[in-house]
Amino acid sequence: MKEITIDYALRATWQAVARMYNEEAKQFESTMAVGFTLLSIDPKTGTPSTALGPKMGMEATSLSRILKSIEEKGLIERKPNPADGRGVLIHLTDFGLEKRKDSKDVVMRFNEIVKQAVEAEKLQHFFEVTETINKLIADKKIYVKNTTNH
Repeated sequence: MKEITIDYALRATWQAVARMYNEEAKQFESTMAVGFTLLSIDPKTGTPSTALGPKMGMEATSLSRILKSIEEKGLIERKPNPADGRGVLIHLTDFGLEKRKDSKDVVMRFNEIVKQAVEAEKLQHFFEVTETINKLIADKKIYVKNTTNH
């Protein structure tokens, strides 16, 4: 290919970021997925387990494996949701709050370095482009399903 495609640039960049985060997470005996999960849980009120998957863009089975793993490590605890008797709230333990802070520090460092290297206007354009791509996908403007049988 003479020209790089948009999806290739997104995928290659995300894979590089994921590798970088996983390398950094190793120093904390963790993974990027664990850090992302900890950052997705409200540190004060907890987060309903049913809201966590959609918030993170993860399938329930993958998320339940991560939750089981981080619960075994003592990072989270499950408590009944007072607003919904059938639901469960995921709360961070004190150890989970510590590890969440480590994850947040890593993400903030990445953002800080990128902001130093990229002009604010270019970064704003980047966010506008990603927002547009997400909207095109959400609005099903890229691949329209054919509802008639041919």
